[in-house]
Amino acid sequence: MEEVVIVGGGIAGLATVVALKKVGVRALVLERSEGLRATGSALSLFPNAWHALDALGASDKLTSLYTPFSKGYVTDMKTKAIQEVRYSACKGSGGEQRTVHRKMPLEVLAEELPPNTIRFSSKLTSIETQVEQGSSICILALEDGTVIKSKVVIGCDGVHSRIAHWLGLGAPVDSGRSAIRGVAVYPRGHGFNHEVQQFVDVSKRAGFIPLNDKEVYWFFACKAPPKGIGADMGGDPNLLLREVADNLAKDFPSVYLDIVGHSDLSTLTWAPLMFRYPWDVMLGNLTRANVTVAGDAMHPMTPDLGQGGCLALEDAVVLDRHIRNSVSKRGEIETRHVGFALESYVRERRWRAATLITASFLSGWVQQDGSSWWMKFLRDVVFYKFLLGRAVSASRYDCGKLC
Repeated sequence: MEEVVIVGGGIAGLATVVALKKVGVRALVLERSEGLRATGSALSLFPNAWHALDALGASDKLTSLYTPFSKGYVTDMKTKAIQEVRYSACKGSGGEQRTVHRKMPLEVLAEELPPNTIRFSSKLTSIETQVEQGSSICILALEDGTVIKSKVVIGCDGVHSRIAHWLGLGAPVDSGRSAIRGVAVYPRGHGFNHEVQQFVDVSKRAGFIPLNDKEVYWFFACKAPPKGIGADMGGDPNLLLREVADNLAKDFPSVYLDIVGHSDLSTLTWAPLMFRYPWDVMLGNLTRANVTVAGDAMHPMTPDLGQGGCLALEDAVVLDRHIRNSVSKRGEIETRHVGFALESYVRERRWRAATLITASFLSGWVQQDGSSWWMKFLRDVVFYKFLLGRAVSASRYDCGKLC
């Protein structure tokens, strides 16, 4: 019997269990992989993420490792025109934007946890609820035959979440775009300024940003998936690299191709860019019978505003702010109150999540789609000069503190 079971040990799951620990609640994390999911390349953390990490007591370990960026440049590959984009910082700790190695927030959060909090190689096969002594109890069955009872279940199990499916949420949809991402390594230093560089073309968008003095994160987004890549989102990293350098980005600047050529093959990933319809988040069942979702399980979105991981960290703090009202002095969940706490959490998150899903999708669409004059006007004049600043301002949201 557990107080809380968190399904999924990604950034949302680990942030949630750290927050629960701070309000005195014991939780168990079920992670299907054999260790921390540290695959992938990089993650952009904006001020809203740093506010959440401050509340979790985990921001200092990251801010000391990564340099903030405050501006970037967008180059039109057809006209060669360059626009400057400013990212205004917030006052206080972590007020700037930083791009970090994807594994680092996971490792920092995991260091905050007691031993045996995460149970690896634990694949969920079913979930059901029943009433015991007048209270709703969740029963989870694992692939190895283990059965776990819990007062609360929080699904942090990613885009294709079993918990979201159990709640009745619609499946995420393909945006029609995909992205290849990686980290380039320069053992002697790369010499780039710490600025975001982007290059836009018809149905293509690429960019890079230094992580530190020797490593550079890069991405390439396009409409058609790379050749030789199957539905399993896998593929030979050498094939991915050749496809970007020799085909997809062959007409992009030499500096970008040089970065791609310096890639650490172990960091290369390809994936279709998925999102959940915002009206599913607004109108769907995000909680039922002491079960709810957080992170990508609730609001999968395209990465065009860099808000996926940031919202996951927000979710953890907001959820635990509400759950703490149903915790007894002994650190136990009072089941008669927790349903109301989860409903309050959902009410607070619906509008924000749906708004950022929409803004992220439209941001990617306006930057990457179309070659007509009006699309270029919409992108270069309306979006970059007026709308992007408003979209970035959403990252100055403060999710609150934990007692």
